[in-house]
Order: sequence, then C-alpha cells, then structure tokens
Amino acid sequence: MGAAPVGSASVGAAPVGGRASVGSASVARAAVRPKPPGEQSPAGPKDPKATKKAAKKRRRTNLLTVAAAVLVIVLGAGVVGGAYFFDDVKFTEPKSEDQVTQIFAADNKTQIATIGNSTRQQVPYASINPVIGQAVMAAEDKNFLDHNGIDMKGIARAAWNNFTGGDQQGASTITQQYARHAAELKEISYNRKLREAVIARKMEDQYSKGEILGRYLNSVYFGRGAYGIEAAVKAYFGPNRSVLTKPGTKGAITAAEAAVIASVIKQPEPSKTHQGYDPQNNPTDAKIRWQYTINNMLEKGWIKTAPAKYPTVAKFNPDACRTSCGNDKATGKIVKYVKQELRAMGINDARQKSGGLRITTTINPGVQKAAETAAMRTSDKSPLRKLDATYKTALVAVDPTNGHVMAYYGGPDGVGWDYAGPNYNSDGDFIGGGRPPGSSFKIYTLLAALSDGYGFDTTWDSEAKKVGGDAINNSSRTNFSCDKRRCPLDEATIQSYNFPFYHLAAALGPDKVAEAAYKAGIQYISSPTKIGARVDLTKTKGDALKQYGNEIGYGQYAITALDHANGVATLANEGRFTRAHFVKSVAERDEKTGKFKTIHSERVVFNPSFDPGVVAAIDNVLEKIPGKNGQNLRNGYDAIGKSGTWEYKDGKSGQNGDAWWVGATPHLAATVWIGREKQVKDQMQLLPIYKPNSKKGMTGGSTPGDTWKVFMDLANKALDAEKTPFPPDVKVGDPNKKGNGLDPLPEAPTNGCILGGTICPPGTDPNNPGGTVTPPVNGPGNPGTGLPDGGGNGAGNGNGNGNGRNNN
Repeated sequence: MGAAPVGSASVGAAPVGGRASVGSASVARAAVRPKPPGEQSPAGPKDPKATKKAAKKRRRTNLLTVAAAVLVIVLGAGVVGGAYFFDDVKFTEPKSEDQVTQIFAADNKTQIATIGNSTRQQVPYASINPVIGQAVMAAEDKNFLDHNGIDMKGIARAAWNNFTGGDQQGASTITQQYARHAAELKEISYNRKLREAVIARKMEDQYSKGEILGRYLNSVYFGRGAYGIEAAVKAYFGPNRSVLTKPGTKGAITAAEAAVIASVIKQPEPSKTHQGYDPQNNPTDAKIRWQYTINNMLEKGWIKTAPAKYPTVAKFNPDACRTSCGNDKATGKIVKYVKQELRAMGINDARQKSGGLRITTTINPGVQKAAETAAMRTSDKSPLRKLDATYKTALVAVDPTNGHVMAYYGGPDGVGWDYAGPNYNSDGDFIGGGRPPGSSFKIYTLLAALSDGYGFDTTWDSEAKKVGGDAINNSSRTNFSCDKRRCPLDEATIQSYNFPFYHLAAALGPDKVAEAAYKAGIQYISSPTKIGARVDLTKTKGDALKQYGNEIGYGQYAITALDHANGVATLANEGRFTRAHFVKSVAERDEKTGKFKTIHSERVVFNPSFDPGVVAAIDNVLEKIPGKNGQNLRNGYDAIGKSGTWEYKDGKSGQNGDAWWVGATPHLAATVWIGREKQVKDQMQLLPIYKPNSKKGMTGGSTPGDTWKVFMDLANKALDAEKTPFPPDVKVGDPNKKGNGLDPLPEAPTNGCILGGTICPPGTDPNNPGGTVTPPVNGPGNPGTGLPDGGGNGAGNGNGNGNGRNNN
C-alpha cells in the first residue's frame, strides 16, 4: 500500500482535531432529505395542475436516465452516453492517509507525545489479523469476495430514493465506500453515486480484494477519534493491543472483539436521531448490531461457533487528547526540539505532519521522573514545595558521555513559557529565553584562563577596581577567607568571589571567555547591546565578541539552562564536547512487514575542546564546592558543582533575581535555575527571590543546590549508576602568567622552623647547622607582615621580623 498525504478525508467523516467528542462527528450513513425535483416554495404555484404535470414528467425522465446509466455502467452496454460517462470518470492512485507520529522515551515504550492531526497508524494489509477483515466484511459487505465491486441493488435503490424523495442512502460495497473516500466524493447526489460506482469498478481491476480491504481498514473512521483499524483496536481494547498480533498469539484480537469494532462502522458516534453503535453510548443497539455481524460470520463460515458473550470494551474518555498529544506533561516542551532535529535530518514539516514516524528520544523515564520530582513545586519532595506559584524552575540533565538530554523540565506542561530553553512564536521567531547565570558561568572563565596559562595558584587583588574606577561587587562581602591583596584563584573559585574573574576577562579579552563558553556547549548568549536579543555563538567569532563587558567573566549575560547543562557536561567528560540532543533514532513502518525500520540514527561526534589536564585541575577545585554547601551526594558519588546568583533588576535593592546550580558526576550533568515572575495585565513582571519561609534572599547555593541534590540522588538510584571518580588533580599553569595580586606567601613550615631568617633548631637549616640567626635571602619583605615575600632580588621593602634588609 502506498503512503498517503495530508488532508485525505476519512471514510465515515469525523472531525480532525486534538479531541474527539461524542456527537461531533458526522455519521457515516446519515440521511439528509433534499428538496425533491419540482418542489415549490410554500407560497405555491400559480397553476397547480400544470406544475404537477411538469414535475411528474421530469421525474419519469430522470428515472429512465438513471436506470439506463446504471445498466450502461454496470453491464458495460455499448451506449454512447454511458461509454462516455464511464471514460470521463478518471481513476487515479488515492492520496496517502494522514498518520500519527509517535514520540517515545529512550526505552522505546514510554510514549511522550504525538505529532499530527490524525490517530491513524497505517499497517500492511497482508499482516492484519484475518478475523478482523472477516468481521468487517460481515458487518459491511458480506458478499465482498463474490462481486466485482458494485452492488447493483444498492445503486438502484439509491437512485430510486434520490428521485422519489426518499432518503439518499443505500447499501454500498466496501469497494464503493473506499472509492468514495479515496476520490473525496462528498456531495449527496445520484451523480456522486454513479461516479463512486465507476471508480469502484476500476479499482477492482487495479487492486486485489485483499488490498482493497486493507486500504479500507486503514482509512475508515471507527469513532473514539480512531482513524484506521490499528487506532480502533487500541481505542476499544487498550493501547497494548494490535491488529498485527498473529491469531493464536497472546493478545491477538478475537472474533468477538473484531465484531465489536466492525459493528461501529455503520454509525460510530451519536447523531440527533440515533446514539450510534459504540457500546459505551448505546449498549443495547451495539449488541444487536454485534449479533448481526456474528451471524453473518457464521453464515459465511468464517467462524465455527458463536462467541459466548459480548467482550469487555475499554472505557472511552471523550475529553482525552487524541492528536498532537503530550502538551499536558512537562515533556511536552521537548517536541519543539524534536521537530528542529527532524528538520536538520531532512524531514521537513510537511513530512512530519503526514506522520507515520516513530521517534525514539534520549529522555530516560526514570531520570525525567527524578527531574519532575525535584523541580515541580507541587511535589512533596521538592525543595520548592513551600514556595508560591510565582516561583519558576528549570532543570536539564545531560549524559556527558554521549550528549543525550536525559531529563528536561522547563515548566509543568508543554504549552507555557519554557524556562529551560529558547521560546519561539508561531512564525519560528525567537521571543525570549535564558537568564543571567551569575557565578555559575565562572566555569567557562576558568576554562579560558587555564587554557591560556593561568594557574590556580595565581593571586588576585580584591581592591583593584574595574575599568573606569568602579569597585567590583562580591555579593556585598568585604571579609574574605583569603588575603584580600593576594587571593589564590582556587580559593576565590570555591568562595565564589567575583574580582579575579573580572580581571581575568579583562586580561584575556571578553571574546576569549565567550569562545571558551561556546567550545564547552553554550550556543546562545544574550546580546550586550540589544535588549531581548541573543547572539548565536556558532556564527559570531573574534572581534564581534569584544563588545561584551568584562562582567562576562562572572555571568552577567543570559544563557539557557539547556546550554549550561551541555557546558558542565563537557567538564564532566574531561573536556570532550558533543552537542546535547533529543533524538536517538527515527523509524517508519515497513509497508510489507509492518515492522518499523530505522531511517535516521544519531551520530555522536566528540570534539576535544579542552586539554584534559586543564579540565582535571578545574574539576578538582569544583569537587570541593558541593560539600561546602551541604550538597554532597548520597552513597559516595563524586561530583563537581558551582553556584550562581544574579541581582534583581539593577542591583540597587540588594535583592537577588536569579539563582543557579550546575554540577555533575562523570555520568550525569545537570543545571538548575530558579527565578520568579507574575503576570501584570499582559506583561510578565520579574520579582526578587527568597529562601523558603525566609526573608533572606535566595542564592544558588541554597534552594537550587538543594534541588540539584534531590534530583541527582533520585537519578543515580534510577540509573543504578556506577561510582566513577574524576581524574586526579593536575598541576597546570605557566609560572610567567601572574595575577594582579601580591605574590603568595611561603608555605608554613612543617617542623616549626622558617628557613632563611629565623632561629631554627640545630641541624634543621643546611645553611646554618648551629641554629643561629641567618639573614634573609632574596627578600623584599611584605610591609607589616613580619614574613619575607621571597619576591626576588632588590631592595627589601618589608620588615621581616621588623628588620628586613636590602640584599643588593
């Protein structure tokens, strides 16, 4: 059977849409009484006798014409008019049927969503359980195998009714019903009936009986929003049943069940005059019709004994989604990514809409459930459960080893704003998405800096000002855990001080920081010059990135949670980057076997973006952060992490507006963002964020970090993941690359003696075995510290126990 295009009407018309509601579909055989030929207006004719005589003459002429035409068409009589009519009716290959495209999780069992305007799943006619075709023939056309496609009695009866004022209906063969559908003959007239008969006759010459029956079964409407026999079986007897299950096999459709489905074709849904034959709507008539079908099956010898009882039928919810489903779930937000990736594979929108595809995504059901449990405010286990509905969350998890997006949460359903990724209007234009990542962005500044030769032992001055003279805000902290004039980069990272990262961005150039972020996985970043716009880092390079301010070093410019998860995944994978993606494979059903055949598979390509030693050094520092914040993972899983917070509005209020946590194990990387907003008239107004049940501002290390930990613990359990350590620390850095801080102090002695200028126990100083006082060596001292800097030759400016000296 050929594939089939969008827009084909279904046999037994029913509306195409997201929901199939009882009574909304037109009935397959509904009778409409037209105005008979010669009927006058209520005012009546001026000459009743003349009008009546003329009407009688027209009716007699039409009857003779129709009878002759029917005989010409059916019997092939060589009458010029009939032959012309027969030749004039063209038969072309019917358009292929719209089908559903199904989107599954990585297990290939859990359905996430559907795409398309139909529930139809086309199946090869040769593989359909034969008892189903037999039941349909018994219900609709028990002599289907014996005629040439035309029911002469039915045509004559329809013609007679048309011209005597009766109902415009009549028994059509299965071939005629399919011909009517295939040729889209929708009007009610004797001309349509004759054309239908001609096409049916020509179809019988073109196709075998089996193929005609199979085409009919794939096209007919069975009610319950079910187009085609496969959808019908699932609608009436459950989603795990299939027409392709062979007779005698567990789950195969029985004769009794087939008769139920076949019996609804006559009228699948209620009309004004009859409740139809769905047993849920009209059990009495449904069973009468079912018995009629069973009796015909017995008469034709298709079954030997009658079924003992009417089978149990699945309950039907008329308000449930039938097409383009999944928008009521959090995973509904991944559909846009699936569509984008299909386009990149060459599967355009028209092909997607025509359906018939089976998409297997990277989403892991267990990991997705963990994400929703942790991030959804209504979850009892979520750290956000005590916050009100103005709080919004994003959580994205990526497998570092292959780029699979294993979980995606950008909101509780598929239709609202996506807080985890970009948002587009109906024309495909970007309309927003992403928030400032704050200090969580420092992981990319570190990648740029250490790749350029800076080491974690470089020191940085907290009192050094920005370009232009402004002080650098360190979350309003003024007391540092390190010497504020010589703060090591590793300690500044763990404590999340901003000043080294501003000066690193200034020394490297903002473009280098942006480029490192891109190499790690950040595809889009907000524009520094145009509010609401974004910069595509795949297309923007070099000087074009120098427009960013040095504040890029500590996360001023907005990115998405999806990109950020991709970036931290690169750190978790020893610096090897692969693009995060949602589609594992695309398959379509083989028309001969009925099995799905893969037509596209993912192609995972790794780019060794960063030196593994650089990444190991960074990861070693980031491993110290989760424990510092109380977010060590259960069961001893090693993890890296980094918090991030950004100010609310212009920062003058001292409140926070965005809070982040990014972190990973070697097998799973995840990003959490929390913000807040409410709708005021037709605009969304951003609000400051606070810790649950507190007046204190929320920071990345608080609720986002707690959310990340809940997620990671649940996800590790769902994956039964191995405990894999990160590579050991690597000492990196060019000793000639200095920070802007004072030189580091010498390490404290382990034996109570500071060599080179203090009293040491005898035998501990090789330059002074007797333990006497020795002068300082190469030492400009640090003013007021009483300890030598060891900064090199030249005049000592320090005090070294109060009496530092010039060594020149």
